[in-house]
Parts: sequence; C-alpha cells; structure tokens
Amino acid sequence: MSSTTAHIGSDSRENRANGKMLAGVYRGKGRVVCEEVPIPEIGEGEVLFRVAACGICGTDIKKIAHGFAEPPQIFGHELAGTVVEVGRGVRKFKPGDRVVSFHHVPCEKCFYCERKLFSQCSQYKKVGLTAGFTPNGGGFGQYVRAMPWIVERGMLLLPADITFEEATFIEPVNTAAKAVWKAHVAEGEFAVVIGQGPIGMLLTGLCKLKGAEIVTTDPLAARRAASLTLGATASFDPSSDSIEAEVRERTHGRGADVVLLAAPHPKLVSEALAMARPGGRVMLFAHNDPVLRIEFPAAAVGIEEKEILGSYSASITEQQEYAGIVFERRMPVAQLVSHRFSTERIADALELAGHPKEDTLKVVITHS
Repeated sequence: MSSTTAHIGSDSRENRANGKMLAGVYRGKGRVVCEEVPIPEIGEGEVLFRVAACGICGTDIKKIAHGFAEPPQIFGHELAGTVVEVGRGVRKFKPGDRVVSFHHVPCEKCFYCERKLFSQCSQYKKVGLTAGFTPNGGGFGQYVRAMPWIVERGMLLLPADITFEEATFIEPVNTAAKAVWKAHVAEGEFAVVIGQGPIGMLLTGLCKLKGAEIVTTDPLAARRAASLTLGATASFDPSSDSIEAEVRERTHGRGADVVLLAAPHPKLVSEALAMARPGGRVMLFAHNDPVLRIEFPAAAVGIEEKEILGSYSASITEQQEYAGIVFERRMPVAQLVSHRFSTERIADALELAGHPKEDTLKVVITHS
C-alpha cells in the first residue's frame, strides 16, 4: 500500500486477491489475453476504482487488430465503477463512490484549448487512466488507477439511479456530441448517418435531439431497427438500396444538409459527398486510422463548396452537459447493449465487437 494513501474502503488490498486482478492484456497484433496482473498502486492525489463495466470502442479494436500500439497494454476507456482507495489530498471522492471517468483531460489554457481543439492539446495526449503497463485506459482490467489531473477534472459522480452500463456511454456520447456540434447540425435540417454501429447510433440520437430529420444506413437489420428507436425516420441497407436516390427524393432533389460518416471505409467518403447538397457538410468521425488514404472528387469541394470536417475524442467544456444526456435518460442507451462478457471471455468479446453478427449492437465487459 502506498504511504500516501489516506482512505481505503471495505474492498481493501488484503481482500483483493493478494494484490492481483484479472485483465485483458494486449500482447501483440490481434491478441488480447486474460491474465493475472498486479493491482495498480496509487499515490498522492490519485484514486483507485474497481471497474464494474467497460464498453468496447472501435478505436481499441483498430489498435488491437492492426497492431497500432506497442504491447503490453491494457485498453478500455468507456468505463465506470466504484472507488475503493483514495490518495492523500483527494477531497472530491471517497471509497464507495460510484464514478465514471474520462481517460484524457486537456489543460484548458493552451492555443488549441482556447479554440476548443482539446484533442490537439499536448496535455490531452497524456492518458491519465491505467491498469498497468503503458497507460491506455485500463478498463479491460478489474481495477484502474486515475492520475491527479483526471481525478480533479475528469471523473464524475454517478446518480444513484444510473447503472454502470449506462455510465459507460458517457464518454462515447461526449465524443459523438462533439462531432454533431462541429458538424453544425441544426433544427429542421436533413441529416444522413452512414453506419449504425455503437457510435453511429449515438450520432443518430444526438441529431434527433438537435431537431434534425435523419435517415441512416447499415448492412445489419438489427442496427437499422435500433436507429429507428433513436429517432431516424428511415434506415436503409447499403447493399440493396440506392441511398443517394432516397436522400434526393426526400430533399426535393437537393441532397442532405449534413452527412455524418461513422464507418471507416474509404469509398464511403465519395458517397457521402454525393449525398450532400451544394454547400453541405460531411463529418468524418470513424476515419482515425493512421494508414488510411482517401480519394474524392475535387469539384465536390472546389466547385460545389461542400465542407469536409473531422472530429476526434471528447469536449471537456461540455462534459457535464453531455453527461446529462445519459443521466437524464434523454437517449435510451441502456437498450443499445446487446452482449455482455466476463473478464475471462474478453477475447470473445473483442471478436464479436470487431466482427458483429446480425444481432450485435454494443458489447460490454462486466467485471465480477
């Protein structure tokens, strides 16, 4: 136990399997193994919490599948749990508190933060949650250490009636809401969301909250059906439907005001631009692969004045506001969890999240 630790809850280190826990450890390209690893030690200003649930994010799947990160690491950043230990000087939290935590926090003072480009802040790039090894979220492990800057500005108390599974959506809702804000989605506009994976469904629900009319696309019927419950007026199968023709029919031939692209296929960028009206916007949300290259007709931007926008990660200045979408149940996020896996079955969970079946929506790890 660290000498700087001030408070320890009933789940003391002696009761935590002699300082060991289970975690899904990334061991190289395409390989995550459930292993027994040390529970992180905390220091001054830090918090240790036991992870109850952690959603699987598409970004983690990409890193694992393509080997974009150096092993070993413990991924997982859509996480919520219970505080079990706090370091000296921590006043905001105590053992027993139910919390959700972000893994990045910007400085809020630099050139980029002043322009709300938080993900470009050098402080933001320092991951502040770890379950061991190189810090990278840690939610695939049973315990996570939150570093001081995260404890101060990146952790939120959960309302008593919000489940841990619902809380895992707070970070992805924030990232999706930031994208909707950057895309300037407005009441009365016509929006298309391409891809109804977990993030695409959130984009759909958030566009609905903005007052837009939305149509969506996805090859999986269950995801198309889920998007209708989130506010889409129609959802189409891109393998059989002419999406551009549908969009033009519904917009008097103009095209969509905004197209949000939540599927990382290069050819979809040209398709999204074709669906957008002159002067419309295309938001690239899923295109964060460092080796992906994209081609599109130059005239779509240079003559038709269509805008291509990007968005990555969360916004701290709207942190509480966007969390309120989950806390107030303004979107039915609990209904989006289709599969739950134990820590021991994390490899199966990642396989399903990376290769969804007909009934796959959101996949969550639940630690026992």
